[in-house]
Order: sequence, then structure tokens, then C-alpha cells
Amino acid sequence: MEINGTLSVIVTGGASGLGEATARMLSSMGANVAIFDLDIEKGSTIAKELSSDFYEVDVSDANSVNQAVLAFSKQNEGIQVAVNCAGIGPAAKTVSRGEAHSSELFAKVININLIGTFNVASVCAAQMVKNEKYSEDGLRGVIINTASVAAYDGQVGQAAYSASKGGVVGLTLPMARDLSDKGVRVCSIAPGLFLTPLLESLPNEVQESLGGQVPFPSRLGKPSEFAQLVCHIIENDMLNGEVIRLDGAIRMAPR
Repeated sequence: MEINGTLSVIVTGGASGLGEATARMLSSMGANVAIFDLDIEKGSTIAKELSSDFYEVDVSDANSVNQAVLAFSKQNEGIQVAVNCAGIGPAAKTVSRGEAHSSELFAKVININLIGTFNVASVCAAQMVKNEKYSEDGLRGVIINTASVAAYDGQVGQAAYSASKGGVVGLTLPMARDLSDKGVRVCSIAPGLFLTPLLESLPNEVQESLGGQVPFPSRLGKPSEFAQLVCHIIENDMLNGEVIRLDGAIRMAPR
């Protein structure tokens, strides 16, 4: 699938971090981009800068997702790509100071990171299967989800986050198989340590220490490098049902 002016793309979490970098890169390549986010001020500002569309969307709310997807699809006569970047990562141990992990917090992380990913992917897929074929292989759409190396190497305090991202990993292949006869590809990216707003808020010496844990290149990943992989997945039709680690060969220690 070529990235050009006829491509309509939804990017969740597009108001910051990996999602923002992805929205910016796809827009620079000519795609029609919709930013889904809860941050109205920043999302609207970025959308205006990119001459794109902004939708206030709570990905954990199926109705919110459905309304926004249908509105964008109607406006652009279809959707070809959906990129799920929306997510949260609060830290909490299973037991801390004698208290059990908050079930409400655990549920919130699952609802946003996993169920939110499923909501967007499934609703977008239902629109994509209506598209005309874009290639002789019968391609109709591409869905790219964001997992994490925490799905495999969860650290102390990441029980909820790792469970949610492990769910995204587990979702990838069966969803790709579900949609294989309809011409929709599904892949996930599992990023390692990236310079997102959370890490940018840390002191420089802490950032350098974290980057030094990466075998090569020994630094934090750039959001633009994540966006580059998103673009490659869109353009490489043989990528399907795969979770790609983008991590500089890091394997996270317990802490």
C-alpha cells in the first residue's frame, strides 16, 4: 500500500509521543490523518498544523470510537489504515506497603491499552472490508497496534501494563487470521525505551542511564524511528500477523 494523498489514516494517541510522531510523518508523506485523543488543546493544535482532523475520543468507550470512526470514514469515503498508539503506563506493585494492587487501576489500564486497542481495530476493520481492493493481492486495509517489550520483559510495578501489552501481542495473530480473507493486514510494534513525554520529563542523567542499557544503539529510541517502522509496515504487504520488537536488542531487567 502506497502512502499518498488518497490514504486515510487514523492515529490514536496522536496528540503526543509515538502517536504524534506517526501522525506527523504520515501527514508529511501526503496521507489524510485523523488524530484521536482526549487532549483537546494539543490534539487540535497539531491537527491544525498538519491540516488534519482531530476527534476527541476515549478509546475505552466503544460508542466514542464508533462515532468518530464513522464520521471520519464518511468524510473521506473510507479508511485504509489505523494506528493504535493511545495508552497509559502507571506503575504499581502487586502488593505495596501491605496493600493489594488496586483492581480499579488494573482495570483502567486494561480498558485503555487492550480493550481500547481492540475497539479501534475492530471498528476500523469493519470499515476497511468495504474498501475496494488496492492491489492484485486484494489488500483493503492495514491495522498497526502498539505493544511493548514489557509484554515479554515486564519489570517490577508493571503487572497491569505488561498484562495489557501482552494482550495486544496475543491479539495480533488471531485478528490477522480473522481478517485474512477480507484483505486486511494486522501487525503490532513492541517498542523498547523511547523518548516519549514520560521519559523527557526525567533528568538528563537519568535519560542517559536508561539509554545506556540499550545494547545498540546505546540511547533512547526516537519517536520518528517508531513512525518509520509504521510507514514500512503500511508499505510492505507481506508483513502480517507479526509483532516486531523495536528495542535496540534490550531485554529489560527486573528493575
